[in-house]
Amino acid sequence: MPRVVHFEIAADNTERAAKFYADVFGWNINKWDGPQEYWLVSTGAREALGIDGGIMKKMDNLPGVINTVDVESVDEYVEKITAAGGGVVVPKMAIPTIGYFAYCRDTEGNVFGIMEGDPNAQ
Repeated sequence: MPRVVHFEIAADNTERAAKFYADVFGWNINKWDGPQEYWLVSTGAREALGIDGGIMKKMDNLPGVINTVDVESVDEYVEKITAAGGGVVVPKMAIPTIGYFAYCRDTEGNVFGIMEGDPNAQ
């Protein structure tokens, strides 16, 4: 069964937001060395309950907080989402060393992410 595996927090100033969450909750937050400005958020030990996330720049068509669901195939789930009355907000994109990702919308207008991991990623 697909599970929520990641959250994202949108911010006008990602560095300021990273400092805020690190100061308030003690989260370990580091800038990602990838093609977009993105901060990786670790909320605790891997074996502890909970999920990790990221902080990204705000985008006009996306809400302030997004949950991401791990799926076996982004293409397969895009079909399921659209067949069930949802839609795609940002189409499938490759994320280097991670896999594939798309932003979707449910029937109530809520945006969420779906992510297909790269089996070759470490």
